[in-house]
Amino acid sequence: MKTALIIIGVILALIIVAFTYYRGFTSVNCRVDTQGGETLVFKEMIGDYAKSKKLSDEVYYALLNEYKIETFKGFGIYYDNPKEVEKSKLRSEIGCIVEQKDNSKVSQIQGAFKIRTYPEKSYIVAEFPFKGRMSVILGVMKVYPAMDKFVKEKGYNEKGAIMEIYDVPNKKIVYRKEI
Repeated sequence: MKTALIIIGVILALIIVAFTYYRGFTSVNCRVDTQGGETLVFKEMIGDYAKSKKLSDEVYYALLNEYKIETFKGFGIYYDNPKEVEKSKLRSEIGCIVEQKDNSKVSQIQGAFKIRTYPEKSYIVAEFPFKGRMSVILGVMKVYPAMDKFVKEKGYNEKGAIMEIYDVPNKKIVYRKEI
């Protein structure tokens, strides 16, 4: 009995340490901000959002190894609510944001990927610390409910895509919801 309590205590302590490390106790603040204008290089995906990491890596490594374009920000644009749409039918765009210095190289990747400029306009924006894969999961658990609450309080349209930007240099995930 005593051993079981010690094991349970150690497991709880590890969970709390991990939750703290990945900033699970961070509060989420939403705001409306004008953002956008980035050059997106991506592939479309239909299916379970959990598979987006593999596609993101595929785009990243193709840009780096085949086209010598180094990117520092990945993204996913998620069009459907997984609570309302079957996993096999979820629509998203997954890829990388090309740095301005590499915009001249974008023409050489035409055909291999879809390319577009993300519209510059007002979005509902929230941020969450990025410390790895667990941050993405915690971010979804904390940011999406905060955005839903913000949308309802301000009377914005509940429908609309959400973009997640994985900003590696600044160690944060930026969430943008269309208004």
